[in-house]
Amino acid sequence: MTTPRSVPKPVFTDAEAGAKEFPDSTARQFAYYTPQKRKRTHYEDVTVEVQPDPRHYLSQGWLYGFSDGRGGYPLDWTALKAWGQDRPEPERGPGSGGKGYEWPAHGWHEFRDPNQEWELSLYRYNSNVVRQVGQNIEAARQSKAFEQWNPNWVRFVESHVGAWMHVDHGLGLYLFANANRRAPTNMHNNAISVNSMHRIRSAQDLALYNLTLSEEIDGFDGAAHLEAWNRDPAWQGVRETAERLTAVDDWCEAVFAANVVFEPLVGELFRSHLVQQAAPRNGDFITPTIVGAEEYDYAERDLRYTRVMFGLLANDREFAHHNTTIMQEWLSLWVPRALSAARTLQPLWSQPDAKAPRFEDGLDRAKSRFTDLLAEFRLDTPKELTQ
Repeated sequence: MTTPRSVPKPVFTDAEAGAKEFPDSTARQFAYYTPQKRKRTHYEDVTVEVQPDPRHYLSQGWLYGFSDGRGGYPLDWTALKAWGQDRPEPERGPGSGGKGYEWPAHGWHEFRDPNQEWELSLYRYNSNVVRQVGQNIEAARQSKAFEQWNPNWVRFVESHVGAWMHVDHGLGLYLFANANRRAPTNMHNNAISVNSMHRIRSAQDLALYNLTLSEEIDGFDGAAHLEAWNRDPAWQGVRETAERLTAVDDWCEAVFAANVVFEPLVGELFRSHLVQQAAPRNGDFITPTIVGAEEYDYAERDLRYTRVMFGLLANDREFAHHNTTIMQEWLSLWVPRALSAARTLQPLWSQPDAKAPRFEDGLDRAKSRFTDLLAEFRLDTPKELTQ
């Protein structure tokens, strides 16, 4: 007969830290940061310092680094500065715990996206836009609305409206997505990455629209936008400027040049003062809904966070003069390029049978909006704007 073996019985105990009661053990919000207003928002709870900072509490420094020895998100990836960033990082050692500077560790942490963008809001917004755009195109297809277009307008859309998808794709994928990786806080990262997705989605909207028109309109050349982008003289200024933008290394300069300079002087000029004005006069009520979705992305969302981001830097309590000086230098570089690109587009205003308002009138309105934007950042109007 086999004798039963005696084995230790498992005893389950609470982990010491998990079993303890703390003052905020039942709290439903995080308390490691200072909210912008009296009450913490859900946006702040899921965004603030999700990307950590060794100046605040990372006792071991950055968990990873680059081949040159730098770790994480170096603050010198832009020439602009925020208060406190020149202070040395706290000394770390055995038993140092999370000791560091009080929150916020430096001025970059003060930025809050007024759109309160994070993962869920991005999915909800873009899915709604794509759904509405799809419904508009399907309604136009069923009602045979494309048959009402002037023949010359068909040629305009296939070449020039289609060419804009290259701008959206390039800036979305190579400018904003790159700037998103280089920004120092998750509040910046979220806002800029959403900006990137807006541009990529807009490029996709135009590409899918191009395919639909190729099916619905006899003789529609779905490849004409490539010829326009690569060889049409009217587009070469825009192409050169867009490609220069994608090569900018400084992430703040990239966002500034794109959203503060290029978009008001070139993007809005083309979308609002040409396409949306000329399309209805040529029997086209569908294209303005596609282009208008992108215009809303920029004017009501992307420009909104840009104003707050650069407004904080222009009024920084330690580096305001430094930052406005740098931004003024960026203006002297990018304003002439943007205006040159805008003027190369001028021949497009004469191509539709039913014309949009004069190019010079549209450019004057674009300049006026741009000047108002500069005033918010306490920047001087470049002399090229009056020429």
